[in-house]
Amino acid sequence: MKSRIPNLSKVLPLLLFLLLPLNNRAQEVTWLSWSEAATLAETDKNPKKIFVDVYTDWCGWCKKMDKDTFQNAEVAAYMEDNFYMVKLDGEGKEPIEFKGKTYKFVPSGRKGYHEFAAALMQGKLSYPTTIFLDEEMNMLSPVPGYQKPGPFLNIAKYFGDNIYLEKDWKTYSGSSK
Repeated sequence: MKSRIPNLSKVLPLLLFLLLPLNNRAQEVTWLSWSEAATLAETDKNPKKIFVDVYTDWCGWCKKMDKDTFQNAEVAAYMEDNFYMVKLDGEGKEPIEFKGKTYKFVPSGRKGYHEFAAALMQGKLSYPTTIFLDEEMNMLSPVPGYQKPGPFLNIAKYFGDNIYLEKDWKTYSGSSK
C-alpha cells in the first residue's frame, strides 16, 4: 500500500518559495516608547528626528493606518532609517516627562486624554495624528488624519530629508496656486 503523504523534501522548498513573498510585503516598524526615543535622541552620536503616532484603542482609522501605511515596505524602511518611531496612546495613563514637565492622564467625559498627546496635537484631539519632531525634540508639525502610504511618505520625506528647511509645504507639494 502506497503512502499518501507527499515527500517533504520535495514539498518543503515549494512551500517556502510560496510563503516568502508574504514576508516581503509587510515590514515591521520598531515602535519605541516616548522615554526610549527621548533617551536615544539625547545619547546617540547622530540622533534621528522623532515621529510620534498618536492613536487610541477605539480609533478605526488609526488601525487602518497601522495596517495600510506603517506596514507598507517602502514607508517602513524610510521611517526606520530616518526617525525614532513612537506609538503614543492619546488616552494613556502613564506619566510622561518632557523638557522638565510631567504630563499626566486627565479624566474627562467617559474616557479622558493624556496631556502630552494634547500638547503635541496643539489642543486638537483628533485621531490619528502624526507628529514630526526634529533631532532636538522641537515641533516640526502635527499632521492630523489618516494618510495613505504615498501621501504619507511624501510628508515624511519633507521632514526626514530636511526639505522643510528650504521650501514651504505648498511649494514642495505642488499645491501653491
